[in-house]
Amino acid sequence: MPADTWSEVLTPAVRDRLAAVAEVLGLHDDAAEGAAGGAGGAVSGRVREGVPRLETSFAEVAEELAAAEVLLTGWGCPRITAEVLDAAPKLRAIVHAAGTIKTFVDPVVFERGVEVSSAAAANAVPVAEFTIAAIVLAGKRAFRHRDWFRTSGVKRPLPGAPILGTLGTTVGVLGASRIGRLVLERLRGLDVDVLVNDPYLSPAEAAEFGARWCELPELFAASDIVSVHAPLLPETERLVSAELLAAMPDGGVLINTARGGLVDHVALERECVSGRLDAILDVTDPEPLPFDSPMLQLPNVFITPHLAGAMGNESTRLGEAAVAEIERLAAGRPLAHGIARDDLGRIA
Repeated sequence: MPADTWSEVLTPAVRDRLAAVAEVLGLHDDAAEGAAGGAGGAVSGRVREGVPRLETSFAEVAEELAAAEVLLTGWGCPRITAEVLDAAPKLRAIVHAAGTIKTFVDPVVFERGVEVSSAAAANAVPVAEFTIAAIVLAGKRAFRHRDWFRTSGVKRPLPGAPILGTLGTTVGVLGASRIGRLVLERLRGLDVDVLVNDPYLSPAEAAEFGARWCELPELFAASDIVSVHAPLLPETERLVSAELLAAMPDGGVLINTARGGLVDHVALERECVSGRLDAILDVTDPEPLPFDSPMLQLPNVFITPHLAGAMGNESTRLGEAAVAEIERLAAGRPLAHGIARDDLGRIA
């Protein structure tokens, strides 16, 4: 995690709370450096002074690791292996001030009894907000109209636009992840019918969100707008297949704020080039797309550079979530956002 991003995550107020936790944990003077340690995306520093230090390898913080009870980590953290744990005999918990932990937490962490927490729930909020905005703009065909107005100057709806608004439309939600569930909750504020598919969500639970559970073929065939919120796993790679895309109604819109690898991008490009489908993509495969990709030029495709998650002032929420977990540890309370080893096979 770059230094400027850390300054957004660890605001002065968050640093003050970290310093207070250091006192509770009994970490005084130089020992306070170990209250929040790590590398790459991890912070080690004099938390009582509120001046964290960014490191690029655990080898550079060997002394701090020896005293550390908690590692506060972020994007770009090197993998935490048995060797790292051997150098941190007092380590009780790893608190990640970002989303996914799968790329850097080795299974041995769980075997050693070290608790793990993630700020994925905090990061889910801006993604869900972005998604709802995308759904509303998709219903209005806002991006097609923007380009048409630029070239024609005509202040009227684009002739032949499939749907103009969300009222009475059907929205399919693929994946009841943290983000997917927030999207389902927020869709209650729109006059839309909602379909959902997730192997870990029961029909009864779907109904509690005001949605109807259905199989993927039906979800794609019946939805005017499909929003993707599944984790990228070996079994979900290219989950949004050519067949599912072909099943979408003419004028359908695919929204992807999850991972590019979930979608057959060759098939999606073909559908979008033909003009049959629209797409709003915060992620692609590959990412970024080549400069000569037709997807970058199409009026019915809107691509953003992976910005749906916490950025800028939104990053503060990550720091607040992380320090709240550390405060719980200091108070002897259970983590609110703990990750178990069994969770790794089904989370992003």
